Amino acid sequence: MPPKKKARVSKRTASSGKDDDGETVSSAGGKRKAAASVGKNEKCSESPGSPQYSHWLMKSEPESRFENDIDVKFGIEDLKALPDQTGCWDGVRNYQARNFMRQMKEGQLAFFYHSNCKEPGIAGVMKIVKESYVDHTQFDKKDVHYDATSKPDNPKWSMVDVQYQRMMKRFLPLSELKKYHLQHRANGGPLKDMALFTRARLSVQPLTAEEFDFILSLEDEVAL
Repeated sequence: MPPKKKARVSKRTASSGKDDDGETVSSAGGKRKAAASVGKNEKCSESPGSPQYSHWLMKSEPESRFENDIDVKFGIEDLKALPDQTGCWDGVRNYQARNFMRQMKEGQLAFFYHSNCKEPGIAGVMKIVKESYVDHTQFDKKDVHYDATSKPDNPKWSMVDVQYQRMMKRFLPLSELKKYHLQHRANGGPLKDMALFTRARLSVQPLTAEEFDFILSLEDEVAL
């Protein structure tokens, strides 16, 4: 396990009424049961008949913000600085985001997305190195993510371990990704249904292989 400094996600996704682009978004739905597990070599889907996913986008805050006198900042450089460049992705308190984490498989890749900051966007790539297990912060009364309604014999929240892989060749800002999303929505393209814009509040989001590969290709392109 990493030291006391834990990987944090953007908690505003569980409480804020706006996404990174400043657009008002609807609140998350009611409590949902954990998604069913899938076989070791299967891709993941949220429900039968829905798209299958093996890539992810995970949001965290790279700039200092204090909750109960605790700085919840955790950017990609913080992950890179941890022993083995590995940390637990704790603090997720949204049921849909939690369910996506429960579907993740060891070895799958995720974008590290900087959220709730001056310029949000994709900063780098990380790998899932430990599949879903109980998030201990839900039982820690001193932790900002303490949940008094969660019990050790029936925990509500889960986390995964992630490992830094690399920085993006260039930072991909939300503003650029949105331009592609709007173009693709109008004319067809990989990002037309990207969850970053259709399910903006989620701190953990699925990506299709086509979406993931297209975003990687933008590294070598001049900013739109």
